[in-house]
Amino acid sequence: MSLILPERTLSRRRLLQLSGLSGAGLLLGGCGSNLFSNNVGQIFEPLNQTFEALLLSHKPVPEFSVSAIEPEKLLVNTFDFTPQIDPAQFRLIIDGEVSNPIQLTMADIQKLPLTSMVIRHICVEGWAAIVQWGGIRLRDLVALVRPKSSVRYVYFKSADGYYESWDIASAVHPQTLMAYQKNGQPLSADNGAPMRLASPIKLGYKQSKWVTQITLVSNLLPTQGYWEDQGYEWFAGL
Repeated sequence: MSLILPERTLSRRRLLQLSGLSGAGLLLGGCGSNLFSNNVGQIFEPLNQTFEALLLSHKPVPEFSVSAIEPEKLLVNTFDFTPQIDPAQFRLIIDGEVSNPIQLTMADIQKLPLTSMVIRHICVEGWAAIVQWGGIRLRDLVALVRPKSSVRYVYFKSADGYYESWDIASAVHPQTLMAYQKNGQPLSADNGAPMRLASPIKLGYKQSKWVTQITLVSNLLPTQGYWEDQGYEWFAGL
């Protein structure tokens, strides 16, 4: 990856089905060894009870039809730095207080089950847009690394130096995606390519673009988020 950072501050089978992680979905031909480590069987070890409860406790937010998409209304905030990341060199690191830290290529990610949703994206600045996002449910990625029972928060690091933190319950909501498509097309660089957060349960500034690392932790760090550290609300739920 070549970029310059700116200077700125149930039964086990049923559980896997509900989280989208069936054996057929995981045992995908051609996936790199980074996805499965040295032992494919590790991924099928039982998840901790705290995480299992979270997976089964959410209700979905109502979505819209494809005909309701508002392609011109999704504004792109203008900053001095837009990362240009080569998808072939991209790696998504998922680590922290987990049993199976991993690094995924875009090829790995695109072999996992695709989820598409049409939701309203709401910006704290007062505008909104109905958008179709496509990608991998974050809860499916979290399940792969098997978080420890003490995990309460998830940190997101972006290629432009942006950083965010979420509560674990919001992170594993079934409509929280690591998206690589917008309105049925690949994400553009200004929309956060190769991967960004997308969710109907958080304000726009929580939905980090250009995400390169996801870290699961037990305690909220002193740095909570780029805008939060400047006075914005931390939870920012809808």
